[in-house]
Amino acid sequence: MTLVRELLDQAARTPSAIALVAGDGTSLTYGELRRRVLAVRRGLLANGLEKGDGVLFSVRPSPESLVLALGVVAAGGVVVFADPGTGPEMFTARLRLARPRWSAAESILYAGSRLRLVRAYARRRGLLLPNLADLRIPGEGTMRHVHVGRRLPGVPRGALAFADLAAGASPEPEDDGDPRAPAAVIFTSGTTAAPRAVVHTQASLAAALDLFRARLPLGAGDVVHTDQLMLGLPTLISGARWSMPPLFCPPAGFVRLMRERGATHTFCVPVHLAEILDAEPRLPESLRHVLLGAAPAPAGILRRAVAAAPAAEVLSVYAMTEILPVAIASAEEKLAHTESGAEGDLLGAPLPGVGARLAGDGELILSGPNLCRGYLGAEPRAELATGDLARLDDGRLVLTGRKKDMLIRGKFNLYPGLYEPSIAALPDVAEAAIVGVPDPSTGDEEVVLAVVGPDDLPAALRRRLPDVIDHDALPDRIVVLPELPRSGRTRKLDRDRLRELVTP
Repeated sequence: MTLVRELLDQAARTPSAIALVAGDGTSLTYGELRRRVLAVRRGLLANGLEKGDGVLFSVRPSPESLVLALGVVAAGGVVVFADPGTGPEMFTARLRLARPRWSAAESILYAGSRLRLVRAYARRRGLLLPNLADLRIPGEGTMRHVHVGRRLPGVPRGALAFADLAAGASPEPEDDGDPRAPAAVIFTSGTTAAPRAVVHTQASLAAALDLFRARLPLGAGDVVHTDQLMLGLPTLISGARWSMPPLFCPPAGFVRLMRERGATHTFCVPVHLAEILDAEPRLPESLRHVLLGAAPAPAGILRRAVAAAPAAEVLSVYAMTEILPVAIASAEEKLAHTESGAEGDLLGAPLPGVGARLAGDGELILSGPNLCRGYLGAEPRAELATGDLARLDDGRLVLTGRKKDMLIRGKFNLYPGLYEPSIAALPDVAEAAIVGVPDPSTGDEEVVLAVVGPDDLPAALRRRLPDVIDHDALPDRIVVLPELPRSGRTRKLDRDRLRELVTP
């Protein structure tokens, strides 16, 4: 059974139940969600979308984006997530690799990427938008377009209106399609010369959702407050209610909506949760699960989360775009590991069906039904070399660092991830990160510890660090910063920028 079929079947069983509450408070029933997805599917097929066609997707999280994405996949198309905000050169390189035949974008984005005044306004704010309306399929011709929102100047002539597609007839599909065929392409990294994108199938995505649901039971009456698609989809397949926060929602507003809507589950990036707790130190009593993911969760944030939601289970999710989820550990487990003096970051036991082994150098190698098909333009793969270094502790994975983050100090190889959790667990340390600043005279690296905390923290750390980390890992210099630099939607630590900040 395909992912889309699972969702449609659930919607057919509970057509009058509320499936989704949007950021502005409008709601969508399961019956209406089902009807719209099938209508979009039929409309796309009637207008020439063929199986395997890529659809460049530039629609922010909303009920419309959910319906459109599901409709594309139901029609046999492939949703291509290539952020147009990355800049024209990277965006063009990604298009060259993905070769999408369609583009789906909000009307405002079409207008903003084509009208000179709007482009100039965006450029003054550091946003270089490509001209979506004039995109070409490399070596073939112009794309077909779908616009979301009312037609604005700049929307291509002949573009299909999402509203018209979703309002059409909605017959049942004759078949569910091939679950092994590509369903989503997600660009993750790479350069303009060699962009890299992950290819997921309906089967790999469905397996990922099943793993979430097995560890995180969901059902009628549950309300999941998140803008994350990979948590919203298992919510819908389970018959629960997906509560979407509005775009650019302030921390206090995020908590207010959770309280008003009776949220039972939520997902946050750790740094986002820290901002939420700064504004609202107490989370709603209705919460039963608080999930943290997309970046390591420092001990300080875990403790704050447990204190803010004492009746909830606080969980940390280890996942990668290529394979998600991999392991889930509770805050209690992670804190007990750190406070015991053990090194590294406890990830938890691999979830059922997820294979985990260690290469000779300690690199974590993963496999399982939730593994992506591979990278776009490359051969399918059965295993993923993660780049993460780990060890096994009674069947549980412990992250010890990233291969590319390794620092060289004489004969000692220092992996920051092995020591950062223990340092972040010390009193007054909000966050901690270790980077190396190259020493051109010796070839070694000056080891710099950057921390967020009070100005007098370095003196206290000099006394405490020998008790919690190896002697060879002690920093040459400790720098206090108001915050650690982060990048991207997931707010991951930007080590390159941090290295610049601490270089004299």
